[in-house]
Amino acid sequence: MADAIIHLENVEYTYAANSPHPNPALKGVTLTVEAGEYLAIIGHNGSGKSTLARLLNGLLHPTVGRVLVDGRDTRDPAHTLELRRTVGLVFQDPDSQIVATVVEEDVAFGPENLGVPESELEERVGWALGLLDLLPYRHRAPHLLSAGQRQRLAVAGVMAMRPRVLVLDEATAMLDPAGRRELLAALHTLREQGVTVILITHFMEEAAEADRVVVLEEGRTALQGTPRQVFAEAERLHQLGLNLPPAAGLAWAIHEKYPPFPTDRITTAEVIEAVLATYRGRTIEFPRAAVPSLSNGSHNLHYTKSPFVQVQGLHHTYLRGTPLEATALRGVDLEVGRGQAAGIMGPTGSGKSTLLQCLNGLLKPQAGRVMLDEQDLSDPKSDRRAIRFRVGLLFQHPGDQLFERYVGDDVAFAPRAMGLPREEVRERVRRAMDAVGLPFQQFKDRLTTTLSGGERHKAALAGVLALEPEMLVLDEPTAGLDPRSRRDLLALLYCWRKERAGTLVVATHNMEDLAELAERTYLLANGKVTLGGPTRQVFARGEELTRNGLSTPQATAVVQALRAQGLPLPAHALTVPEAADEITALLRGTFGKI
Repeated sequence: MADAIIHLENVEYTYAANSPHPNPALKGVTLTVEAGEYLAIIGHNGSGKSTLARLLNGLLHPTVGRVLVDGRDTRDPAHTLELRRTVGLVFQDPDSQIVATVVEEDVAFGPENLGVPESELEERVGWALGLLDLLPYRHRAPHLLSAGQRQRLAVAGVMAMRPRVLVLDEATAMLDPAGRRELLAALHTLREQGVTVILITHFMEEAAEADRVVVLEEGRTALQGTPRQVFAEAERLHQLGLNLPPAAGLAWAIHEKYPPFPTDRITTAEVIEAVLATYRGRTIEFPRAAVPSLSNGSHNLHYTKSPFVQVQGLHHTYLRGTPLEATALRGVDLEVGRGQAAGIMGPTGSGKSTLLQCLNGLLKPQAGRVMLDEQDLSDPKSDRRAIRFRVGLLFQHPGDQLFERYVGDDVAFAPRAMGLPREEVRERVRRAMDAVGLPFQQFKDRLTTTLSGGERHKAALAGVLALEPEMLVLDEPTAGLDPRSRRDLLALLYCWRKERAGTLVVATHNMEDLAELAERTYLLANGKVTLGGPTRQVFARGEELTRNGLSTPQATAVVQALRAQGLPLPAHALTVPEAADEITALLRGTFGKI
């Protein structure tokens, strides 16, 4: 332990420890983190990750065992100030740690309370704002920032404190791909400067960049080791409700069809290198046979050509006519067919959330119009209450939708507002909770405040599904969900569309979600639609997406990189199975069937 900065010794933590049936969130965790280490912590929703994070800087004290930070016991109140100096914690929900009314003042709050001199304070604030690309917003009110910008603000506020240990709890969940890359690059820079980084994440590709990975299951340590060691346990990870990084999943998928292909590749670059080595090491001939065209089954659901939603010349400006005026939408045009799944992507602050809130009448068009099934939402006579029963909206932050004390009551709120009979309300609540993975009997009487971040997201979605709407409008629906919950949600949305012929609009920074869900995708940038069309065609425009701070799905990126190297692959792969089939067909066409 000579170089240990953090040591947990047989730690147990129980919320409401005095209750008749206490259920520990952490159970006998022993863990040592070396100074300067880059540690990733992964696990399913409710596995204890956030509880562990709060123990590291003394926000929570262990029920059993002890936590030492630089040799100091976190239970000793004499060490509290030094703990805050040593360990900086970025919460899962950025709104829970934004306290000021101006961005630069919020970043200054932490270091100012640590006694940083005024002369140094200004330098720290500017450094942190620049590192997180927030300098243009330094005088803006935090509540006028997008969710991704608020998440960056929360990170900047902690970085400005310049802690020796930086703990980030799902701090990349709301960031666009460019924002995630920039933050991860900043973490690597801090690590090179001697800062210890502890990253809690559901993005397996982020965990693959760490020195060590710890996997939690039901409050216990299930696996730990280097990323290559942990991700070699593919079957065990699947049992734990986790995935391999997309690149590693692609390597395994190719291996299953073509066993000579190696399975120890965990990054995109490594998979590309392995395909090139396998291909070029065996032959210099390109195969003549074309790879068969593939399609994602979720893109084959029937929908009518007639538009269910039409948006024409839509504008929206917040705080018009004030010094804080901010324009979110600048003449947006798009169309969604009845029963279609449409994706909305764009960099942080591009107007996605504002657009979605216009689709169910929560925001009224200031200019232009939104037509819902030939009903004009800008018409003062439109029945907005009826519209919201037809169009269910899931907010980016589930905390914005949960307001009842108990989970069951929260899910029941909308059906009760519809005036449905008690038994039908109960049945709708049961179906919705079971569908999202919150078993009715187990969760109906749970306090909403005791839910994990992922469980809150599921409860908010259940409240929307209980409406049984004609259209679902979902803002970052998989943010904060573990891989198994994400898979289950995508399957749920597929079945919902198939059974109800429902229309789906999803805004997300997760390119893999769009690849699996959306038949048509729109790119929103600076409040305008700059690209739109079938999802395969949109993702074929990789350079344009990159210029807008986005990316293609990793499977698509691998295929595009291989094409750039001269391999004759078609350009339409969207998912890991599709890319694996195309690459395998290439290898088999060259080397003969196995």
